[in-house]
Amino acid sequence: MRLLLDTHAFLWFVLNDAKLSSTARGVISDPLNAVAISPASYWELAIKVSLGKYQLSAPFQLFMEQQIAVNRFEILHILVSHAAALTTLPLHHRDPFDRLLVAQAIAEQIPLVSGDAALDAYGIQRLW
Repeated sequence: MRLLLDTHAFLWFVLNDAKLSSTARGVISDPLNAVAISPASYWELAIKVSLGKYQLSAPFQLFMEQQIAVNRFEILHILVSHAAALTTLPLHHRDPFDRLLVAQAIAEQIPLVSGDAALDAYGIQRLW
């Protein structure tokens, strides 16, 4: 199965945070699954780091490149089709990063690994 990670799911997985559900940890860890991260997630994280709202254990670029490589995550690049899906979404959720992740999940027809139940309003498959 192919999966897309929400930003917090990515962070909680790589940091081995207990806030990540056992179901989410299991699907991310399953070697049969192809796990993707969106540039929207590392953009969101970069903004939080630059504003001092989040601190990483290593410089941002090093941290992201190492975690993506070590965990064999793929990058789900933002395509025009993803932006097109975004234009049709109702405003159930105001966070632009989460909305883009939802649009990517819809366009790619893949589940989104997220603890944010508000995303269920979009009718996506959300794993948690």
